[in-house]
Amino acid sequence: MNPIRLMTYRSGSTLPNLPGKSLSCSSELFHVYARTPGYSPILVVASIDGQPVAKLLAVIRRSARLFPPSIIKRCELFGTGEYFDHRLPQDDLFGLMLEHLTQEVKNECFLVEVRNLPTALFGYRHFRNHAYFPISWLRVYNSLHSLPPEERLDASRMREIRQAQKRGVTTRMAETQEEIDSFLRLLQLNYSSKLRKHFPDLELFRLLLQLNANQETARIFIVKYKERIIGGSFCIYMEDRAHLAFSFGMQKTYRRLHPRTMAIWGAMTDAHQKGYQHFEFMDAGLPFKHTGYRHFLLSFGGKQISTRRWFRFGWEWLNRLAGWLYR
Repeated sequence: MNPIRLMTYRSGSTLPNLPGKSLSCSSELFHVYARTPGYSPILVVASIDGQPVAKLLAVIRRSARLFPPSIIKRCELFGTGEYFDHRLPQDDLFGLMLEHLTQEVKNECFLVEVRNLPTALFGYRHFRNHAYFPISWLRVYNSLHSLPPEERLDASRMREIRQAQKRGVTTRMAETQEEIDSFLRLLQLNYSSKLRKHFPDLELFRLLLQLNANQETARIFIVKYKERIIGGSFCIYMEDRAHLAFSFGMQKTYRRLHPRTMAIWGAMTDAHQKGYQHFEFMDAGLPFKHTGYRHFLLSFGGKQISTRRWFRFGWEWLNRLAGWLYR
């Protein structure tokens, strides 16, 4: 077999036509990142005799807020790439692309993070060989294919939904540009106080909503009470899975109306009606025993699975220390 050639693309103008169906590695998402302030995409393509056999999309981002300082950059990978030649071992191809990407960004980024692994052990040998260290993580998802969501729902959540609906709360997809803009402003305001939560530039949301007119990519759901938006959620759709990326509810002002519950419930029931097989919460967090937010997510009838995220610091001494602590 001829050798595998690896190429790196950072500009949309040089991006070749590539096969693939996965949004997380698509040329469309590459262009979305390129047009989002604070984001810089980087695509690694593996090919044999000029024919692509795999690709891996990452994004280098800086903080859009004052803390942490925007001069600190981090590289994120959502998934482990897309593969086109099933005769070649995916794990080995991933190892080659990971090594190539690591060399590209190690002097540019303070941190590299790889998330959404297909299995907890995928790529283990390659991550270790290139000085990555793992941190245990949790993923929470609901199955939508075997039972309707209401049959999995916790009794307390069902009671909240019925109370909110009885008091006139409605949940639906945002229909006008005014509703979209209002939702995004409120979402940004809600996340501005959460120092640990990264919140992207609003242009990223707008571009995702406009992406792929023939295939649904993203949706906004708004929770309204007396014509005012009191909550909402932003979902991203990939293949047979709906991902809840962001949500908020004005719990302090409208506690008895349960806007946070309604924001998630509206997105989940819509995903079920559209025929999606699973509904996943994108950030269930670290596997601590007592986490109120994760307990809230699980009350919608979902399951939690243990997985890993892999990290690598650009500072060698810090990376060695982290590798020792999380060995």
